[in-house]
Amino acid sequence: MTEQSRSHVAAGAVIAGVVPGQSPRVVREAARYAALAGAPLVVVHVDTTRFVAFEDPDGYVHSSTVDVAGAASKAALEEVRRASTEALAGDDVSWSVQQEIGDPALALIHLADQLEASLLVVGTRKRGLGESLREFLTGSVAARLTHRQRRPVLVVPVGEPAGADDQLPWE
Repeated sequence: MTEQSRSHVAAGAVIAGVVPGQSPRVVREAARYAALAGAPLVVVHVDTTRFVAFEDPDGYVHSSTVDVAGAASKAALEEVRRASTEALAGDDVSWSVQQEIGDPALALIHLADQLEASLLVVGTRKRGLGESLREFLTGSVAARLTHRQRRPVLVVPVGEPAGADDQLPWE
């Protein structure tokens, strides 16, 4: 199927939190679970360069940004849309792509509450010093999702798994 508009997303949606350049496996697994549940799929990129300044009672979000031009934010969203279109080609699931802002875990939780989502799907991070440092400072999005809301969370491994004797980032 093709991308749907946000206004047509039904309750019970499956939400896939993705980042540009991430393995298409995350979107494909989320689509598989959405199809099994007969639910729409919402692919979400969270722009961490902007944050919510305040939200109107009607739901309109006013944001502040450190990316004044917004070009990086728009490029990231378009990359996620392009990759999702490729990953979902031929799949029989209704889906949409949208961008949220702020802290990834909190933005996904807020959207899941709005949509009454049935499942959150995220991928693991790439292994490496930079990612390990980022995860140490901000915490794992997957871990934060499992502790801060009530929905099931599916964590899709996207890279090579750590060996039995390899040290994990938090060890």
